[in-house]
Amino acid sequence: MTDDVRAIAHRMYGAFNSRDLAAAETIFSADFVSHPLETVGVDSVVKAWNGLHAAFPDIQVIVEDMIVERGKAAVRTTLHGIPASVEEQLSPSMMEIFRVQDGRIVELWGMSTLNRSADGSATSG
Repeated sequence: MTDDVRAIAHRMYGAFNSRDLAAAETIFSADFVSHPLETVGVDSVVKAWNGLHAAFPDIQVIVEDMIVERGKAAVRTTLHGIPASVEEQLSPSMMEIFRVQDGRIVELWGMSTLNRSADGSATSG
């Protein structure tokens, strides 16, 4: 289970970085819940990712640390490709915790040091 959770985490960040929005259908459950965005469903992920890619065309999420235990992952990432004018520090960062069930991400909690973009998105999911 630990390897499966780690693999789905890397798939999520890889899909975000490569702008593979279609992959969201295979990464997130149909009833996925994003607590930071207060949204439900895969479409909400695609909308959030589109918003971040539109606001920051060069954005890349780099995994710095990942702890996996009992179907959950806690991940610390840094965000690169953010123009200096919107950075509050050298590299904005995110902390996300997500729960995996049946090989898909079903629930996510997170915080980011990135200022909210125009559409309100601040996390990857």
